[in-house]
Amino acid sequence: MIFLKRVRYNRLYCNHYIDCIISMAQLSDRQIVHMDLDCFFVSVSRLLHPELNNKPVIVGGGERGVVAACSYETRRYGVHSAMPIRQAKRLCPEAVIIRGDYDAYSSHSDMVNEIISEKVPLYERSSIDEFYIDFTGMDRFFGSYKFATELRQCIIRETGLPISFGMSANKTVSKVATDEVKPNNQMKVDSGEEKFFLAPLSVRKIPMVGEKTYTLLRSMGVEKVKTVQEMPVELMENVLGENGVSIWKKSNGIDPSPVEPYHEQKSMSTEETFEQDTIDVQRMKHILIAMTEKLCFRLRSERKLTACVAVKIRYSNFDTHTMQCRIPYTSCDHTLIKYVKELFEKLFHRRLLIRLIGVKFSHLIGGGHQINLFEDSEEIINLYQAMDKMRLRYGEDKIQRAAALSFSLRGFNPFNGLSKSPVGKQTRDTLLLADGDVKTSAPDNTEI
Repeated sequence: MIFLKRVRYNRLYCNHYIDCIISMAQLSDRQIVHMDLDCFFVSVSRLLHPELNNKPVIVGGGERGVVAACSYETRRYGVHSAMPIRQAKRLCPEAVIIRGDYDAYSSHSDMVNEIISEKVPLYERSSIDEFYIDFTGMDRFFGSYKFATELRQCIIRETGLPISFGMSANKTVSKVATDEVKPNNQMKVDSGEEKFFLAPLSVRKIPMVGEKTYTLLRSMGVEKVKTVQEMPVELMENVLGENGVSIWKKSNGIDPSPVEPYHEQKSMSTEETFEQDTIDVQRMKHILIAMTEKLCFRLRSERKLTACVAVKIRYSNFDTHTMQCRIPYTSCDHTLIKYVKELFEKLFHRRLLIRLIGVKFSHLIGGGHQINLFEDSEEIINLYQAMDKMRLRYGEDKIQRAAALSFSLRGFNPFNGLSKSPVGKQTRDTLLLADGDVKTSAPDNTEI
């Protein structure tokens, strides 16, 4: 049995090895660039507020929030993204903490995106501050590395933002190269040199290796990428499953994934972390209504429907629970609010203090609302159309249910730049929707 098992493992290893040789031969001619705007949120904030230059800066929320971004001056003290603000303040007491200007971040990201789209044939906007560009074939005409260098200089010159890039034959190595060469620099890893470049680095540098995976690998004595390169692939698969195989391939500089110019949005969500843990059920329900109402507006603005609703709660002891349900495709507030309330009542039964709540819509498809003959009426449909028209014209928060009045939903996720609000213009006047009535401070000639 031991001999047969060994034969099976060797065959598995050989299959992966052969596949890798074929992949490397087919993909070695590619020229993939990963561009990353350095400390993007901080850099934009410094452009708008020069007094922040050369100071330790943290972009984040209130006392209960997390670090969305931090300058290199704060990183010397151990501060990093997603760290609780309170912990970051303890590590770097002299840090200047600012709230993010997400409209400005989105605007500057669009500026960079426009420059890249005008100059390259194929690119992928993977997040608000990261881009992959495929320069394959351009060496025959101009020189891929020279072109990437000029593109980087153009972005710096026209936006004033620092940006770094790494170039190699695939996305993984290019991303790692970018991280190694920051800040505001560039490098190229020649074809065939990928394994040598990765070998001396910490295994944490490999994408997909998070805290738990790293802890597990360290318990196995794995600290450097070189160790993973020398391990049999079947061992990684036994320990980490399919992710183990993927990590093994990436560690060996193998990544056939293409640069994809478009990603279909599969979900949209929002969360709220309270300044103080709470057990105020009525307040939490009001916030859930606000979240649902605003996400529904985004669904309709993007002509999407959802068929799955999820509610998330996190207790004060950080226990996190999520419950979801499948529903008929819809984008209507009154339908989705009902499901969100039901999920929350089923989920919140421990009567402990709550730290965070959230709502998520998934299984999204394109399309307009299908009228429900038993629940929808002409008045409801006209009401939604009128509300959406006013939101688009005057601002997302300018007409809403009274229960949602005190809650403001961020325009987009600051960690990935997705789910941008369809509304750009904001005004001070607030409209309330309560018990079916609309109060408006819009001009008298506004058609609703």
